Amino acid sequence: MISIIMGSDSDLPVMRQAADVLKEFDIPFEITIVSAHRTPERMFNFAKSAHEKGTKVIIAGAGGAAHLPGMVAAISPLPVIGVPIKSSNSIDGWDSMLSILQMPNGVPVATVALNAAKNAGLLAVQILGAHDADIRNKMIAYKEDMAEGVAVKYRKLDEMGYEDYKK
Repeated sequence: MISIIMGSDSDLPVMRQAADVLKEFDIPFEITIVSAHRTPERMFNFAKSAHEKGTKVIIAGAGGAAHLPGMVAAISPLPVIGVPIKSSNSIDGWDSMLSILQMPNGVPVATVALNAAKNAGLLAVQILGAHDADIRNKMIAYKEDMAEGVAVKYRKLDEMGYEDYKK
């Protein structure tokens, strides 16, 4: 199981992307709100016990000061994927990006691009796929489909030329 957590319900439009990916790959997940600043005891209890309930990877999204992924990673023995979110009080997302990216040695957080919860979901699938052939084969098929989608576009561009090419 994958746990998707976020600091606020305002993060849900971004974090929904991770849930959609996991659903596409038939990976069980939970999704909830865990605020590092407003509910620190909930965050501590979640991070301390997530592995005991079968969670394999935690995807944590946060905006602004964005301490949630790092604080969870400091407590949990599980891999944590951080999703920096450009929130309404954000400095173009740089505050959340740097808060998640610049973790001290000993407390790793895998960080994806700003608002890139889809990539967090895909990375979680790949982490699980490292030890599960069925999941790995689904990821191989996903990447083949993605490559074919690009092939369709470059064949069309080659055939039509750039001046007549329309999406």
